[in-house]
Formats: sequence, structure tokens, C-alpha cells
Amino acid sequence: MSSAAMSNPEPAGRLVGRRILVTGGGRGIGRAIALALAAEGADLGLVSRSLPDLEVAAKEVRALGRTAVVATMDVTDPDSVEHATDQVVAELGGIDVLVNNSGVITASRLLDTSVAEWDRVMDTNLRGTFLVCRAAGRHLVAQEHGKVINVASHFGLMAASGFSAYCASKAGILHFTKVLALEWARHNVQVNAIAPGYVATDLNTDLREDEARTARIVSRIPARRMAEPREIGPLAVLLASPDSDFMTGSVLVVDGGEAT
Repeated sequence: MSSAAMSNPEPAGRLVGRRILVTGGGRGIGRAIALALAAEGADLGLVSRSLPDLEVAAKEVRALGRTAVVATMDVTDPDSVEHATDQVVAELGGIDVLVNNSGVITASRLLDTSVAEWDRVMDTNLRGTFLVCRAAGRHLVAQEHGKVINVASHFGLMAASGFSAYCASKAGILHFTKVLALEWARHNVQVNAIAPGYVATDLNTDLREDEARTARIVSRIPARRMAEPREIGPLAVLLASPDSDFMTGSVLVVDGGEAT
């Protein structure tokens, strides 16, 4: 090995050179995924409605030596989705992978669920996934390569009383993932999903502070604990990497066995 090669080593990581758009990338699972992708060499476009959260996550990505651009995006608004996607593509010079992570959850039995509440969940989770896939997918299909990773939930695979809107939206994402996998396979675009179970994030701090409720939830999980956000990141790395080039329409479930 030459002295020049020794002093200027090639960057390491399975995702070096990949440009990845992550929705909801400023907090929770989205932030953990973003950091895992950056650690493997990816450059990131982080989008959500909260610019301060995005700036914090972007600073962490840059500390790993990777590029991070941020843009505000409301996944329920077609114009916002198109504008933010175009901004990220322009600033990164393209896009190779999309991670759809933005989502909301509500808990109420059907007869207590308002139309507004139902629409908020469906618009964010299912409509948002559709809008961002459509915006980013135009670029992926046109260049004849790319990957889409939709973050769903194990509640898309199992029924949970009091979560009708959430379960329906996440089940929709899983089936939508399979349809896109079929449509885009001939364009060398792989579309897969991750279905996490309960993950300990700042978004469910109130739930975890209720010890009795937490104990009931954990008792239903064979692993007897919630996941940590860092446990979701490696799955996104796999689905974003060349290691999954022959994998499409699949769902990776990480829920400690709850939906088994």
C-alpha cells in the first residue's frame, strides 16, 4: 500500500455515497435511523415539521463526518412534500434511498373516535407515506435504482383494541409497500418495510412513566421489554444497503415476539 493511500484511506461503511431522505428524522426512531445510516457513510436529508429537532439531529450527523441537509415538510400537504423533496434532492445532488418514518398515534375506541381524529392519523401515516413515496419515487424510478423503507408497526399485523385508526393506517402501509414493490421491481427499486413494536422514545415518555400501564404492556411482550431506538437503525442500514438488493416487498418485524 502506498503512503498516499495510508494517509488518505477510503471512507468506510456500507452506505458510502448513498443519499438518503428520512422523514420524521429529528426525533425518536427517525433520529436513531438517521444516525445509524450516517455511521455507515450515508449523506442525509432530514425532514419534518419541527426545524429545531432537525437541526439537532443534523448536527449529530455532521459530527459523524457526513453531510446533513434539513427541510421542513408536512407529509399531509402535497405541495410541502414536493417542495421539501426537491430541496433535498437539489442540495444532496440526488436521492438513492427514502425512509418514510413520520407518523402519529391515537388511542380511542371506535365509538369514541371523531372523524377529525381518524383523518389526522390516516392523513399523516397512510396519505403521508403515499405522498412522499410519489415525490421521491419519481427520482428513483427515473434513475433506475433506489430503495424505499416504510416504517410501519407490528400493529399493522395484529389487532389492538382502542387503536382502530392506527392499526388500519399501519396495515395500509404494509400492503401499500407490497404494491410498490411489484410496480417498481422492474426499475430496480426495492421497497420494504420495518414493523417495530413498542420502542422507548421521547414520544411515549408519558406512557412509560405510568408504571402500571407499562407493566401490562411489557407482560404481553415475550422478550419482556420495549425496544431501544438504536435497535431499529441496523435494520434500516440493511434495507438501504446492497445486501438487500434481491429483497423487496418484505416486512422486518422487530417487536420482541409480540405479534408472533
